[in-house]
Amino acid sequence: MWLKPEEVLLKNALKLWATVKSNDYFILQRRRGYGEGSGGLAGLLVGTLDAVLDSTAKVAPFRILHQTPDSQVYWNIACGASEEEIAQHWEWLQQNIMRTLSVFDSSDDITSFVQGKIRGLIAEEGKVSLVQEDDPEKFREALLRFESWFSLPDKEKLVTYYSCSYWRGRVPCQGWLYLSTNFLCFYSYLLGNEVKLVISWVEISRLEKTSSVLLTESIRVCAGGEEHCFSMFLHLQQTFLLMEQLADYAVRRLIDKEMFPSDHILTDPLQITKRGLETHARNEAFRAFFRLPREENLLEVYESFLWLPFSYFNTLGKICVSENYLCFASQDGSQCHLIIPVREILSVEKPDRLSRALTVCMRGKRALRFSEVRDFERLAATIRKKCGNTASPQHSASCQALLECGEDEEGLMVGQRSSSKTVSTEALMNVFHPQDAENLDPKMLKEKMKEQSWQIHFAEYGRGTSMFCTRRTRDLIVRGVPESLRGELWMLFSGAVNDMATHPAHYSELVEASLGASSLATDEIERDLHRSLPDHPAFQSDTGISALRRVLTAYAYRNPKIGYCQAMNILASVLLLYAKEEEAFWLLVAVCERMLPDYFNRRIIGALVDQAVFEDLIREHLTQLTEHMTDLTFLSSVSLSWFLTLFISVLPIESAVNVVDCFFFDGIKAILQLGLATLDYNMDALLCCSDDTEAVTILNRFFDSVTNKDSPLPATVQQAPVGTNDRAAQRVDISDLIKEAYEKYGDIKSEEVESMRRRNKLYVIQTLEDTTRQNVVRVVAQEVRFSGPHMDELYVLFKRQHFLSCYWTAGSAALQHHDPSLPYLEQYQLGLAQFSSLLLLLQPWSPGAYTHTLARWTFRLIDDNHDGLVNFREFCRALDILYSGSFTEKLKFLFKLHLPPVAPVLLALTDSAVSKACQPSQSLPLGEEPPAFTRLTVCSPDGPDDGVIRRSPEKGRGKVDLQAYLKQWQDEIQKKEESIKDLPRIEQAQFILLSKTLYGLFHGDPEEEALFRAVARVTSLLLRMEEVGRRLQEDSQASTSPQSPSKTSPSLPQTSSPTKTSPSPPQTCSPSKTSVSPPKASSPTKTSASPPPTSNPAEAIAEQLEAVSVDPEALSPGQDPVSASEEAPSSPKASSDPPSPSSSGTLETETELANTPSEHTAPPSPQGMEWSFSFEQILASLLNEPVLVKFFEKPVDIQKQLDRAKRDQLKLKAQITK
Repeated sequence: MWLKPEEVLLKNALKLWATVKSNDYFILQRRRGYGEGSGGLAGLLVGTLDAVLDSTAKVAPFRILHQTPDSQVYWNIACGASEEEIAQHWEWLQQNIMRTLSVFDSSDDITSFVQGKIRGLIAEEGKVSLVQEDDPEKFREALLRFESWFSLPDKEKLVTYYSCSYWRGRVPCQGWLYLSTNFLCFYSYLLGNEVKLVISWVEISRLEKTSSVLLTESIRVCAGGEEHCFSMFLHLQQTFLLMEQLADYAVRRLIDKEMFPSDHILTDPLQITKRGLETHARNEAFRAFFRLPREENLLEVYESFLWLPFSYFNTLGKICVSENYLCFASQDGSQCHLIIPVREILSVEKPDRLSRALTVCMRGKRALRFSEVRDFERLAATIRKKCGNTASPQHSASCQALLECGEDEEGLMVGQRSSSKTVSTEALMNVFHPQDAENLDPKMLKEKMKEQSWQIHFAEYGRGTSMFCTRRTRDLIVRGVPESLRGELWMLFSGAVNDMATHPAHYSELVEASLGASSLATDEIERDLHRSLPDHPAFQSDTGISALRRVLTAYAYRNPKIGYCQAMNILASVLLLYAKEEEAFWLLVAVCERMLPDYFNRRIIGALVDQAVFEDLIREHLTQLTEHMTDLTFLSSVSLSWFLTLFISVLPIESAVNVVDCFFFDGIKAILQLGLATLDYNMDALLCCSDDTEAVTILNRFFDSVTNKDSPLPATVQQAPVGTNDRAAQRVDISDLIKEAYEKYGDIKSEEVESMRRRNKLYVIQTLEDTTRQNVVRVVAQEVRFSGPHMDELYVLFKRQHFLSCYWTAGSAALQHHDPSLPYLEQYQLGLAQFSSLLLLLQPWSPGAYTHTLARWTFRLIDDNHDGLVNFREFCRALDILYSGSFTEKLKFLFKLHLPPVAPVLLALTDSAVSKACQPSQSLPLGEEPPAFTRLTVCSPDGPDDGVIRRSPEKGRGKVDLQAYLKQWQDEIQKKEESIKDLPRIEQAQFILLSKTLYGLFHGDPEEEALFRAVARVTSLLLRMEEVGRRLQEDSQASTSPQSPSKTSPSLPQTSSPTKTSPSPPQTCSPSKTSVSPPKASSPTKTSASPPPTSNPAEAIAEQLEAVSVDPEALSPGQDPVSASEEAPSSPKASSDPPSPSSSGTLETETELANTPSEHTAPPSPQGMEWSFSFEQILASLLNEPVLVKFFEKPVDIQKQLDRAKRDQLKLKAQITK
């Protein structure tokens, strides 16, 4: 790596560096302690200094210095991690620099020329680099250390690095922490003690800041059942936040399979940077605080004062500018924030340059005054540019424009305009329960007083999207929102009004597009429609049911990743009561995609995360309850419905809507506060409970007693019991309960809740992953012979191999084609390349050139549904046979690998299924032949519903095929053990491949020569048996029909009778006879297709099997290995063949036959060469060879194989990528 030229004091450096070679202008040096003689005390000291000190010396063990003959100044210009790398730099200098330097007369000119050349090389490298770091030089040095120490694939992107201490027990190890896209790495070297740590982000279950007596502040990482503690950071908070972001990014991309938009900062894992992560986190916090659409990003921030007309003073805060919004948030504790859509701004003036003030004029006769704005002219230009305002900035002109604006401030929520395409334009509550203006009922009078309070608030603080939100607003929310204003305020506080304004016709288009669509989501929606508030009159009529159907179906169409989940129907029903249909849709979007992220999916991760946050808050605020109930899991299970339905499912509807009011204003914090208040209210009763059932009963009774005494709804709508009885005095008013929740737990900050969410998300994800692993292992363990611990380790290896296919690409097939509806057995699957790599690590035989071919055939055999992916069950079944199978099972497995394609399978494949199964991104690498060796047992090609290709009967928006489900279930029930008699016969070409595969398996075995001889004896015996049977068959046919001598022999399966499955006596196939030459036999009946008299078919095939060297990788599935060898008779012996032993016998004959002319070894005509063998014949012949039986029944040390695979899995991936 070329370095920016830096002066070096060579006098002191001689103690640490040794010169390897030099000339008049350059010196190549090696760091002492590296290479030769590195084991001494000097090596230990130098290695320790390199790992601890932050200097250029630690970069690499080799460097190149520039010098001039008449100068004592040396310049460091290059470094290298290996001798090969530094040699390339040295060679480049010799070829491109040395010849030019002799032209210069002055040493200063020489130095300037060299420095210019080196800087030019660095600049060229910088053009290729996609990332601009804060300190490129230091980052390049750190990147070199990162690559040399951890041997990760070159594509792994280093994000940043920090100096810190890693604690091993009570001993700190000073070193360097490297944070990359997929891994957390640490390296330390102290006096010969090397510490190297590599942890994948997706394996981390806990990531938190801790403090103790020994350590003031540290970061604790829990992964794989182990704890790792890092401390002594210069910027601990910054490091921790970055680690949180990287862990969250890995979980979202690899476990949740989230696909980011093409223009997103986090789209490409190869371009992730520290700056990009910080920008992403800042944008998310900005959108969450102001409830803005996900398209908005924080572009500029200005400090300023804002004049508050209702308080008559200036409040200090920050102006945040995004693409379409101007937002303000106070910083002086007044809790005031404001959102100004650019579409609402009419003009911007600069009335007072001395006070650096700006006046923003908006629709509705409103104006906002900002003062002491830093760089106020730039802000004014930015706002004008966004508004497209080219008018004169004179104050009078803007006032005139303001006066000409005749809009009334109460009309004013953009997005509430009527739309001709909207199906329903009225909230269901207005349709079924219109308010009577002449009703003088006390409840209605109180309702009107609430309305009057809000009208006063609107007059002072503004109305619509640009309303000031302050503590006064929260107080009004806690007291209750009037029925007539509930929909408008929900839209405002949730930010749905902005979504609706920027997508004016989106809902109508979705309704039209989803009309008549059928899918699993629509079927579930139809099933749940009449379960949504069934007691409410609005949903006892077609009007309410139809509106609910349209909203849920349109959302499922808009967001197929979520689709439809239970509890969405309850939430949407309440939204439809108080908001128009289109507004209800956008409210549902705001809840599902912003306010309650990850709630509405199959694993409800978001709800589980908030449950964990709720448990933490219980431990912090309700210590008495925590001491009584040591296990808070019970409270989590009880509170799940509270979070999923926002208390709608447990409280009467007239009380639940007050909770929803608070939720839209304060977010999930309001639900957490109310949950704590509920437990606090029932504290005494819960402390007296003896079991969980009694506690559930207490909480249910409490929720039944909650009422809303101010609700103006008629008794036919209210769900709480009406009337006075003995328990009436025990009733709890929802307004009092909410007020108590804010008073006691209102100090909980939203920032703290978000931090607790991030911390607990990793734990929840890993808990779900552990549950999935246990379920998968429990199911698969019933079908294999692995022990429980071995199954767990296999699952971890399989899952990690799946992730390796996703780490370094944004377009991975596993990510793009992920189907969350698949069962847990198929959530993690491997393509051909990943499967081959994992099988290479776990195979029980010595690796060789045959390995990749064998892995490809194995993949095609065990891929039951032919989707180009293998799940954990299929993988374990195959590995179980290779590890624990009997001799017969292993031989049958190898036999089936070499069977030819089965025609019915090809007929059953539809065009779309074939294209899917053969997609290079899913199964085969580019340039590889399509699948040919298929599994033996397949369904009959009755039609496309036979389940051959289908991963699941229903994946898209098509109609659910229940018949396919039933057929798959029936096939599983009726599936029986495959008998060896069901196996077809193996043909000649495949038999030769099988024999060569056996030769490959024996390579490197201590009894390699004996195994070779045994296979040669068996193949020679089988060929002679088949030749004798064929001649007898031909003689029999010739005697029965002498008038037609030119007929060829019958079909192959009839050439051998079952009686020939037993082998001949041992003395007929002694090694001595086999090693010299097969015995001569009488020539067969002469026909037009018979071979020459000098050639015996059995002899020829035996010779070809022994003499011809064929590379299985270069052999197409239907190609005869003999013909393949004839195409290149002069080619040398393939490297895949094992080395021949020096002893005489069979292998001497092989050499002799290989050296004979090709015409003598040419095979007979095809009619005379058609051979086939049954599995029973091969099995019976091999059983007569004890050395073969011993080889296949040799026990495998499974734990040793697993340990080696865990150690080398990442290294193998790095080698493959390089």
